[in-house]
Amino acid sequence: MTAATEIWTYRNLIYNLAQRELRARYKKSLLGWLWSLINPAATLGIYTLVFGVFLAQQPPPMGNGRIGLFGMYLFCALVVWNFFNGTVTGSISALQGSGGLLNKVYFPPAAPAIANMLTVLLQAVIEGGILAAIMVLLGNASVTFLLFPVILVFLGLFALGLGLFLSVYNVLYRDVSYLVGIFMQLLFYATPIIYSIDIIPARVGGIPVRRLIELNPLTQFVEWSRDAFYSLRWPSTAGMLYAMVASVVVFLAGTAAFNVKARNVAEEL
Repeated sequence: MTAATEIWTYRNLIYNLAQRELRARYKKSLLGWLWSLINPAATLGIYTLVFGVFLAQQPPPMGNGRIGLFGMYLFCALVVWNFFNGTVTGSISALQGSGGLLNKVYFPPAAPAIANMLTVLLQAVIEGGILAAIMVLLGNASVTFLLFPVILVFLGLFALGLGLFLSVYNVLYRDVSYLVGIFMQLLFYATPIIYSIDIIPARVGGIPVRRLIELNPLTQFVEWSRDAFYSLRWPSTAGMLYAMVASVVVFLAGTAAFNVKARNVAEEL
């Protein structure tokens, strides 16, 4: 039985794991699911205040020709980052936390990570829906909004492949989760989320800094999201193809490495 066939066979288990995580996420919380709106709204507000007001970052004009709004420019990028970050870090904790269950009954070790991605995907859909609704109210809407599901598909592949790879090595070497925490902080600022890539100099000390940032697949996804929601234009074909190919390659490589190492993962957990 191939890994894909096995995952499909255990699809009901994955669905139940996702439901369990959703129920546990806001258990005994007074505000419950409202936190799924409050958390991203608070993050957006803080970054807007710091970078949009205190540091006076100037975003480009919106697609409808109106003056740019830094909060909306930032929101387009945060939707992408939150989905990526939640999938990668959640995959690590999901596999590590499933040790007790995996030692009692057999199921594909990738199932907890996939279930985690489904819960994060739901959050991303909610955030994307809110973003689209605000843009409509601002009169900045276009058929390019339909690109958002495509973004989620390929970004999901990219994040899940990376998350599976890191999660299985975290079981073997617990230092991985600490290194991932540091890496995510660096990656956040190495991706044009709180700034426009246009402000990055082409070279710094002979190093092609802007080109290196452009080669970051997350940069392409962020620009893709901003093109669709903010600028109301179709992303460049080269950028889209690069993001798609990078996603498929990382997903296949990550799952292949995971499947090799996961054969004895229950013993390590």
